[in-house]
Amino acid sequence: MAYERDKRLLEETDESEHELRLLQLLDEEYTRHPFYGSRRMKLYLEDCGYTVNRKRVQRLMQQLGLAGMSPGPNTSKPHPQHTVYPYLLRGVDIIRPNQVWSTDITYIRLLHGFVYLVAIIDWYSRKVLSWRLSNTMDAAFCVDCLEAAVNSYGVPEIFNSDQGAQFTSEAFTAVLIQNGITISMDGRGRALDNIFVERLWRTVKYEDVYLKGYENLPALLLGLTDYFQFYNEERRHQSLGYTTPAIVYQTGTGGGALIVDKFNKPTEASVTELAIVNENVV
Repeated sequence: MAYERDKRLLEETDESEHELRLLQLLDEEYTRHPFYGSRRMKLYLEDCGYTVNRKRVQRLMQQLGLAGMSPGPNTSKPHPQHTVYPYLLRGVDIIRPNQVWSTDITYIRLLHGFVYLVAIIDWYSRKVLSWRLSNTMDAAFCVDCLEAAVNSYGVPEIFNSDQGAQFTSEAFTAVLIQNGITISMDGRGRALDNIFVERLWRTVKYEDVYLKGYENLPALLLGLTDYFQFYNEERRHQSLGYTTPAIVYQTGTGGGALIVDKFNKPTEASVTELAIVNENVV
């Protein structure tokens, strides 16, 4: 009996470690190529030596809150009873701090598990205004993050998010409505609608998370506290003329962005912005 029990526990441990490895690979590849859907992710895992059917890949991507950004089937769907707002930023020239804020959720892996990170960023300055960690993808930690940003920095004119259930929830949108903030939500399958937060995730993961390999939530909390202070106060951004988000946010000069409609021909200014974005510089 003891042998069978130990064998079963060992098999469960092996399967758990195997699944964590798959989650790690999906996380890293999605960070490199956020437009990959489940079909390409399945091929990528096969190239890494793992035979996984597409249904399992879809389940793991849903577990991580990932969905390919190219047009097509989307594994992350809004709640059917939640209101979805139109995208309002197509072709908009961002010319001042607090004109547009944006948010998103990403997955952060730990040594023996994972948690979720939400952040709110000012589009003009790229400053991270607030962030929170959670071991579940409910709306509560997103609402807490939003309220912290509003309490510290006032209100933006427009707040942009994706159509995820956390951001379409009544608890989240009520905070925006009560503060007179106009709500904008990404169109499905639009890679550039929330491009600055996507690039923030890539920067955070490659400059901190992947290098540190955090073992647990307290260590991650301390590490990200240090990193986001560095990101805002010390890290010089090419797209900001090699100054910092904190200085641009404070002075109101040196930031900005032309929001591009990817289905139309970009203007000369938008080509410059896209060149910066494609160099993975936030």
